[in-house]
Amino acid sequence: MRLSRYFLPVLKETPAEAQIVSHRYMLRAGMIKQASAGIYSWLPLGFKVLRKIENIVHEEQVRAGHIPMLMPTLQSADLWRESGRYDDYGEEMLRITDRHGRDMLYGPTNEELITDIFRSHVNSYKDLPLTLYHIQWKFRDEIRPRFGVMRGREFLMKDGYNFDLTKEDALHAYNRHLVSYLRTYERMGLQAIPMRADGGPIGGDYTHEFLVLAETGESEVFYDSAVTDLSFGDRAIDYDDVAQCQGVLEEFTSRYARTDETHDEALFNEIPEERRRVARGIEVGQIFYFGTKYSEPMGATVINDKQEQVPVHMGSHGIGVSRLLGAIIEASHDDKGIIWPEGVTPFHCGIVNLKQGDAEADAACESLYAALSNAGLEPLYDDRNERAGGKFATMDLIGLPWRITVGPRGLKNGVVELTSRRTGESVELSPEDAVARVVEIYAAH
Repeated sequence: MRLSRYFLPVLKETPAEAQIVSHRYMLRAGMIKQASAGIYSWLPLGFKVLRKIENIVHEEQVRAGHIPMLMPTLQSADLWRESGRYDDYGEEMLRITDRHGRDMLYGPTNEELITDIFRSHVNSYKDLPLTLYHIQWKFRDEIRPRFGVMRGREFLMKDGYNFDLTKEDALHAYNRHLVSYLRTYERMGLQAIPMRADGGPIGGDYTHEFLVLAETGESEVFYDSAVTDLSFGDRAIDYDDVAQCQGVLEEFTSRYARTDETHDEALFNEIPEERRRVARGIEVGQIFYFGTKYSEPMGATVINDKQEQVPVHMGSHGIGVSRLLGAIIEASHDDKGIIWPEGVTPFHCGIVNLKQGDAEADAACESLYAALSNAGLEPLYDDRNERAGGKFATMDLIGLPWRITVGPRGLKNGVVELTSRRTGESVELSPEDAVARVVEIYAAH
């Protein structure tokens, strides 16, 4: 993409309403624009990152054997009355009456709807296990929406639901989700710590939140620092292997890590003092096992191998797709702007022409642009007739991991400059070697 043809409305000043880093930089980098309190339009740069994150979530869900679908944003209140949650959920639920006087709601979550789908089409244990998921916009009427996409009213979320014959099977689904989530977050350059949590309005006997450490996190967290040394890495996982999934879960949850809601001071004090940590965390996902809480009142049953009608065991599993953008920025930025991890960057490499209009510099930039594009990468070429300082400031603000700088002086020596946004280190390479190096970097991701 050529920047002169792109829509990137960057701001030089920080809007007064932006209180945390991610909100400030998303507004300044032209990623979002507030439409109303807690509701945002996603501008092209923000939308590109949102889709990158969404695609990673899809890929890891499918890898774990989960089946994608799509449910509507508006739901019938009758289903929620059937489960008993319509009156219990509270004022965060946006309730609507349609022109025929029917009570509707803008879905904050989908347990009732997915249970209705299941009970309409599945009646035998032979069709289990089954996990369905979708990525859909949700609405929760926060009383004080703030922090940009971190605590908005409208948000994009992946929610999945497993249906299993027994509690044992459902707990395997729980473990499988925990493993798949660890892989998902690592692909985004995040270290998300699974922590014991409270079930809240969704409920459940087993639940873990995934939190990214950040000063602006909404939750106080207590953890053993040894947990931050763990990495999922490239290890191969057979998601059908119960023992293997259980082993990974125990590896990541055996060390103390809890939110303030479930913190146990006595257990925390058993950790060696030098490893005790108290910090703030941003929730980016949560998994639940809630047994037959929804299947029993809503009649989601199957016939087992003894010809008995039994309620299925269920769990739900959510990832805040839009919230992840804010979490990534909170975890990866400096005083100049965003620093995108390679896995989610909107463009793979920036190209800065220091002397637009110079025939040799223009030709070199066009050649780099073509070479990176032909290698399957998306470069962003700053071809604007603007001073070099302004071009560098824009590239630093929007946070592309790599930048190739082209100028007449370097070209006389046959080199361009390749710069890492994260470290600030630069090396001089031939244009061909610079392209090869960027291609090599992304081949590893």
